[in-house]
Amino acid sequence: MRVETQFSVFLINKPGVLGSVASALGEAGINLFALSLSDLGEHGVLRLVCKDAEKTRQVLRETHDRWTETDVLVIPLGNEPGAFAALTQKLAHERINVIYAYCTANEDGGGTCTAIFKVADPQKALELLSG
Repeated sequence: MRVETQFSVFLINKPGVLGSVASALGEAGINLFALSLSDLGEHGVLRLVCKDAEKTRQVLRETHDRWTETDVLVIPLGNEPGAFAALTQKLAHERINVIYAYCTANEDGGGTCTAIFKVADPQKALELLSG
């Protein structure tokens, strides 16, 4: 479990825009380990997390003018019933607000998934969940 930088890239919702961002990152050798794409009507928000934040920052500065970054928790989570509930209950008990979260897992169950959590206080949440 750790804190990583998440980039939110604001995109016009039309063919080719997402592909151009993905191509620029791929050509720079940046491997994404988490992403989420949300629709906001005429626009979208691509949230992405990778191991090399500095390189990602450099690519976005060169290729895109509307993006932000924030700290998120990267949490390995058991792919089993109740794992997500247990995690969110711990956070709620300590009054740490979950602003949003996303993850993927093998639909057949078993193993782990990587969950990305945007919380009000990442360091406090990290200490709580690591202890």
